[in-house]
Amino acid sequence: MACDPYQELPRARRRRLIFRAVLRGLLNTTVLMVLYYLLPLDRPWTADTAVRLLAGLLVFAGITLWQVRKIVRSPYPALRAAETLGLIVPLYLLVFASTYFAMERASAANFTQPLTHTGALYFTVTVFSTVGFGDITPKSDPARIVLIVQMLGDLAVLGAGLRVLLGAVQRGRQRRSDTGGSAGPAAT
Repeated sequence: MACDPYQELPRARRRRLIFRAVLRGLLNTTVLMVLYYLLPLDRPWTADTAVRLLAGLLVFAGITLWQVRKIVRSPYPALRAAETLGLIVPLYLLVFASTYFAMERASAANFTQPLTHTGALYFTVTVFSTVGFGDITPKSDPARIVLIVQMLGDLAVLGAGLRVLLGAVQRGRQRRSDTGGSAGPAAT
């Protein structure tokens, strides 16, 4: 098996690659957060809230698959996987935060207190992190069903999702060693 081309790079080049990957991950997260706060989610929604949630989850799945392919093809798959986390984790959380925000706007009876954009994001992150402070809870069955979907999705993202990303990193490294490819100075 060939050596890891990343380890063969000069230290300064490695630091630049890490800096760029972190910067792109932060930029992705920032753009998603700005969109979340700017999108007109406070318009009244009807029964299509579940359809919008499903569409958001399908977009999340599509972007995740696209990113996995990019990881496998990347000259530095571990860096690409770290960068990908800066895109898919915030996207996943914001899909649910927007759903909770819209559900609360559709009916104040869905949650124990009114949700702002930040409140919906806070609720989503406390559920994702399994902290669940209990200050905001779903009161209606539709809100509870969406919460169940998020909790099961959280387990899938944390378990299977990380495994898929790590597998993509291994496949990318294996592909590079099988082809004897060189990362070259222009590769990122």
